[in-house]
Order: sequence, then structure tokens, then C-alpha cells
Amino acid sequence: MSVVSVRVPKELKKKMDLLKPNINWSEEIRKFIEEKIREWERLKVIEEVEDLIKTLPEVPRGTITSYVREDRDSN
Repeated sequence: MSVVSVRVPKELKKKMDLLKPNINWSEEIRKFIEEKIREWERLKVIEEVEDLIKTLPEVPRGTITSYVREDRDSN
């Protein structure tokens, strides 16, 4: 594993120390970082999909309706 250092105000550190018996700060911070990374990765994928959709050709009006009707009629 690697080590990451974070500076926090003294008052915050005091409060963290008070809660130390109940909270594993390393684990909490690790979880937070992992969640932020997952969130960023999801946003990047959405951005890529939106860019891909913009490159797709337009579908003529009524095409989707006809596909849905065709699918319903086939059952």
C-alpha cells in the first residue's frame, strides 16, 4: 500500500481524536476516496456515451412507434 497525507485544521483533528475509539479514520477516508473515484468513472462513461449518441444518425419520425407496434403485434 501507499501512504497519502492530508492536512486538517487542528480543531478538526481534535474532534477526530475524540471519535478515534469508534471510527477507523483510515478506513473511512479510503472508502470515501474509492467512492469518489467510482463516481468520477461513472460520469466519464456517461460523458462518453453522450458523445457517442451525438454521432448517431437521426431516426425518421415514427420509426420507434412502428417498432413498438410491430413488437406488440408479434406477441
